[in-house]
Amino acid sequence: MLTLTLRRLLALLPILAGLTVLVFLMMALIPGDPATAILGAYATPENVARLNRELGLDRPLVTQYLVWLGNLADGDLGRSVSLERPVAAEVFGRLGPTALLAGTALLLASILGMVLGAWAAVRQFGWADRLVTLAVQVGLSMPAFWLGLLLVALFAVTLRWLPASGMLAVYGGGGLLDLAAHLALPAVTLAVVATGVIARLTRTAMLEVLRQDYIRTARAKGVAEGRIVRRHAFRAAIVTVIPVVATQAGFVLGGAVYVETVFQWPGLGRMLVEAIAARDILLVQGGVLVLATAFVAVNLLADLVQAALDPRIAR
Repeated sequence: MLTLTLRRLLALLPILAGLTVLVFLMMALIPGDPATAILGAYATPENVARLNRELGLDRPLVTQYLVWLGNLADGDLGRSVSLERPVAAEVFGRLGPTALLAGTALLLASILGMVLGAWAAVRQFGWADRLVTLAVQVGLSMPAFWLGLLLVALFAVTLRWLPASGMLAVYGGGGLLDLAAHLALPAVTLAVVATGVIARLTRTAMLEVLRQDYIRTARAKGVAEGRIVRRHAFRAAIVTVIPVVATQAGFVLGGAVYVETVFQWPGLGRMLVEAIAARDILLVQGGVLVLATAFVAVNLLADLVQAALDPRIAR
C-alpha cells in the first residue's frame, strides 16, 4: 500500500505541473486587454500602461509564467486587483464553504446513487428498476441552475420551508440548524446529476457481479439472498464504482460555480464568477488552481480506497 501511495504521488507531479500551465494560459490568452477592462471608464493610455507594468503584463508570456510559478512555489498567489487583498487569503477563505457544499453533495450523491443502483439491479426489469431508471434519466437531463431555480420557487417561495440564498441567516443565524437549512437546497441541486451517474453505473456493476459463478454457487449452497447482495455483490460492485465517484467530484466542483451563483453561496464558485467579470487574472488563476488541485487530491484518495478494498490493485 505504501508503494502504491508513493507511485501515485510521483505520478501527480507532472499532472500538477501541467495544471499550472493550463491555468496560466487560460487567462493569459483570453482576448482583450485586462488593464483596460479593470480600469473601465478611467482607461486612458497612461493608466493602462501603468497598470500593465504593475501587473507584469508588459513582459513576455514565458517570463510572466515563470514569475507566477516562482511566486506560487513560495505560497504567494499574488494580490487581487478588484478586492485589493492577497489572493491566497481570499481563495482559502472561500474554500471552506465550497468544500462543505461540494462534500455534502458528493456524499449525498454517493449514498443515494449506490443504494438506488443496487436496488434497481436486484429488482431488474421490475417496477423499482423502471422507476429508478426514469428518475436517473430525468436527473441527468436537468441543468443544475434550472433545477436550483425550481427548488427555490417551490421550497423557498411557495412553501417557505427553506431559505432561498446565503449560507447563514442575516439576523439571528449561526447555528447548525440554520447552516443545514441553507445547505439543503444547493446540496440537493448539486447532487442530482452525480446521483444519476453513480446510480446507473452501480446498477450495471451489480448486474455484472450477480451473474458471476461464485454468486450462483452461494445461492446453490442456500446462502440468504440478502447476505449475497450485501456481503458479496455490493462490495464487489463498489470497487468498480469508486473511480466514478471520484470523477463526479470534478463535476460537483465545476457545478459549484453555477449553484453558488444561484443560491448566493459564499464559496469559490461565486468568487470565480465575480473575478471573471472583473477580469481579476490572479484571483481567477488562484481559484481555478485550488479547485483543480482539490479534484486531483480526491482522485488520489479514490485510488487508495479502491486499492484498500481490492488488494489486487495495490500489487
